Amino acid sequence: MTETTPNEDSEPRPAEMRAESFHAVREAHRNELAEDYVELIAELIAQFGEARPVDIAARMGVTPPTVAKVLNRLAREGLVARAKYRSVFLTPEGATLAEACLRRHEIVVRFLVRLGLDPETAEKDAEGIEHHVSERTLDLFRTFADGD
Repeated sequence: MTETTPNEDSEPRPAEMRAESFHAVREAHRNELAEDYVELIAELIAQFGEARPVDIAARMGVTPPTVAKVLNRLAREGLVARAKYRSVFLTPEGATLAEACLRRHEIVVRFLVRLGLDPETAEKDAEGIEHHVSERTLDLFRTFADGD
């Protein structure tokens, strides 16, 4: 059975809504790696004043060549500045993304803890959820976490 395309006045059908959801998940997965890296780089800079590729590799649990490949991508996307065999720094765009990622992460953790989850599990679970939550849902998480 084929579905007809709804006219402009009708509501989206479930199959169309699922297709939109699948697209959103694929987009979130595409951005997930960049978000994790810029968030980690911001944390390392805050803690040590710099983010060395070797430290990034150790924290991410990947090899230095993997880090180099990702950092090259992030540099092409304008999120990091780096020189070969030197520390990595965030561009203003990268710093903005890292700040947004950290904010989302903190909101999701607070929401999960408010639900009754222990902080350690909340931290682990937030790492996946934070990449897939819409701003609207995040606002609801924030409201609930704040007890409003």
